[in-house]
Amino acid sequence: MGPRIRNGTLWLRRFAGTTPGVIAVVAVVSVVLCLLAGFACANQMSDKSARRDIALDRTEPLAFAAQRLYVALSAADASAAAEFLSAGTEAAAPRQRYQQSLADAAAALSEATAGASDEQTRQIVAGIAADLPAYTGLVETARANNRQGFPVGSSYLSEASEVMQKSLLPNAERLTADRFAAVRADQRAIATTPVLSVVLVVLMLISCAVGSWILVRRTNRLANLGVAGAAAAAVLALLWLVIATGVASNALDTGASGASSRFETLAKARIAAQQARTQETLELITRGDIAAGEDMYTKHTTDLRDRLGTVVGSDSVAVQELSTWSAGHQAQVAAYQAANYPAAVAQAIGAAPSSSATQFAALDRSLNDNLAQARRDLRDGLRTAGTALLLSPSGTLVLLIVAAAAVAAGVWPRLKEFL
Repeated sequence: MGPRIRNGTLWLRRFAGTTPGVIAVVAVVSVVLCLLAGFACANQMSDKSARRDIALDRTEPLAFAAQRLYVALSAADASAAAEFLSAGTEAAAPRQRYQQSLADAAAALSEATAGASDEQTRQIVAGIAADLPAYTGLVETARANNRQGFPVGSSYLSEASEVMQKSLLPNAERLTADRFAAVRADQRAIATTPVLSVVLVVLMLISCAVGSWILVRRTNRLANLGVAGAAAAAVLALLWLVIATGVASNALDTGASGASSRFETLAKARIAAQQARTQETLELITRGDIAAGEDMYTKHTTDLRDRLGTVVGSDSVAVQELSTWSAGHQAQVAAYQAANYPAAVAQAIGAAPSSSATQFAALDRSLNDNLAQARRDLRDGLRTAGTALLLSPSGTLVLLIVAAAAVAAGVWPRLKEFL
């Protein structure tokens, strides 16, 4: 077998140096590059379309559910404090809000972790599942003591809030961050140029150019229609790749002012608002020094104002409502510092139009409306990106298969002339 292999190798080398051998090499290389480029285009563009479907059907809804979980837990903590402050027969509304917030949190947790199997998500779910019953138990103990007039109730409620602030909310925040990171990763995968496909198509065009030059030199023909047609098909495929990806990238708008960035910023803004509202009600529970609580309230409202300024503008309705709520909070603090505790409580949880509770409710509705609009913009962008990518896998594959066939059809007559 050794001599035969050597003889075969020598024959191939001699044949490759002849005109028919060169033409055959040009044909084989061009056809192989066409097919490789075609399958690479189909694979990469299919991956983009699949990633768009995942983002639209799973990743984005999970991110929305995660921020709902955080908001619901924060709202439950604020409602528990409001119920504690109102006491007696007036506690029905805060009690209802507390129970509804817990139900919303349970539903959001189920949605935000549906189908997740990674270790971090399991740890988060385990942490929330372990601490939420402890939190609700402490709240019920605080409520029972408060109804009987025992001062120890405030200690139980403070302990419950500590469980919320140090365990439940940090876990919810980690889950929210993970889910929004997944949305950004999906967007980057959809918007990124398919480099491998582009490189292979460009190499195929170079192969067609080199092949045409060789054919001109070897056959004295000015042009080969098959190779020219293949090059035209490859150019169309390249334009399709670039334009489809470009349209998808523009639709997603992954920059700082894009829908996903606004969606995430508004979600964090609403979370900051809930944190500030929780702090506002907790300040009145212990009836002690509120300096530390005021520092936390100011920190959260400053964060809220900054985020709103970057997304909806400093003159928006939400910013105006934040200013109104902050003014109401200052009235609450003034009453508390003047030793008028009933007036401070009324300002914090009362139903009057000027109360902090009413003003915060208006702010939260505005934040939720802005968040819903940003979410609609994000989902509309994903749908537009999907439309731009819809036919690109099959379209580019067909074009490059046609290019391969055109090369073969164009080169074969020239090759037959020497056989």
